[in-house]
Amino acid sequence: MEAYKRGKRLGGYVPDYVVFDLETTGLNPAWDQIIELSAVSVKGGEIKDTFSTLVNPGRPIPPGASAVNGITDEMVAEAPCLAEAMEGFLSFSGKQVLVGHNIHTFDMKFLYRAAEQTLHRQLPNDYIDTLPLSRRILPDLPHHRLTDLAAYFGFSTEGAHRALADCLMNQRCFEALARCQDQTPSLRCPVCGGKLVLRKGRYGAFYGCSNFPECRYTRNQ
Repeated sequence: MEAYKRGKRLGGYVPDYVVFDLETTGLNPAWDQIIELSAVSVKGGEIKDTFSTLVNPGRPIPPGASAVNGITDEMVAEAPCLAEAMEGFLSFSGKQVLVGHNIHTFDMKFLYRAAEQTLHRQLPNDYIDTLPLSRRILPDLPHHRLTDLAAYFGFSTEGAHRALADCLMNQRCFEALARCQDQTPSLRCPVCGGKLVLRKGRYGAFYGCSNFPECRYTRNQ
């Protein structure tokens, strides 16, 4: 059987996108379940529409998860199942680029599993993870959690750890990161022409090619 197509991770800014977030019963994408799924559609950097739903995981929510996100068994008792929630999310997001915080190693794995195993559908959308983006643009920031970024830019963190609130927070941070990036002079790789980005290494900060690992050019700061 042909493998499901998955999108690629992008490293820059796009003006049209869907920022999403989800809450889960735990941290293991192979076992734990989505219990809330939210998204915000953005055109030209402006919010146009929102999508949000609780999800009935078909199992009790661990107390530790409820302590973080405040979602309880009673709240999801009448919520749609994962298949119905994913149908709504896929219809809402369409072919847009997906944006989220720490999604490369966490949220995308939950989405792929939900789309492929629950609906037998592909999720070919390219995506942007604002966690590595923030580390690249703000290398001196001590921590790069979403709430850290919001606090750095002076945005409210009220409602953090609920999916829709995190979407709205992340959208503002993504736009702010783009403005910071625009203020940084563009440096080009002399090997492949890609953009040089500031990174942190074992021996301090350095510039590396944005086309890594295809291009491994580096230079001192």
